[in-house]
Amino acid sequence: MEEGRWKMEDGRWEMRTGGLMTFEDLESWQQARQLTRDIYALTREGTILKDFGLCGQIQRAGVSTMSNVAEGFERQHMQEKLQFYNVARGSNAEVRSLSYVIEDNYPSIAAQAIHLRENSVRTGRLVTGLIHSTESRKSKFAGLLSSIFHLLSPA
Repeated sequence: MEEGRWKMEDGRWEMRTGGLMTFEDLESWQQARQLTRDIYALTREGTILKDFGLCGQIQRAGVSTMSNVAEGFERQHMQEKLQFYNVARGSNAEVRSLSYVIEDNYPSIAAQAIHLRENSVRTGRLVTGLIHSTESRKSKFAGLLSSIFHLLSPA
């Protein structure tokens, strides 16, 4: 591992220097933040600026993506984490879908809409990875509990 990278020890995420990981350290949250910045930059300019419904909807979807990653990270229970991460993935899909609306209806910014969609795809892959990682930890934890209960149950 590179210096400063995170590792898992005793069920907690820690940095080599010993600091605890925060949601701001998640690559998926960082990518979702960049996606949200890109959305706001795109919706503050040109003819799309007057399309209040579309601008508001894609802005809310971007904010929802990054917020749900953060909220899921802070949850203690695995099932709650997964629920928030899945909402983030859904909101990210909404951004991707709305980028097609922009591309189809605003030809002057179609290239920016395509860039936004590509950024959304990257964000979605990272959130999906976060979901798979959480599910993996959940399965390992469930297996451990099952083993413990089996040992404790009367024969």
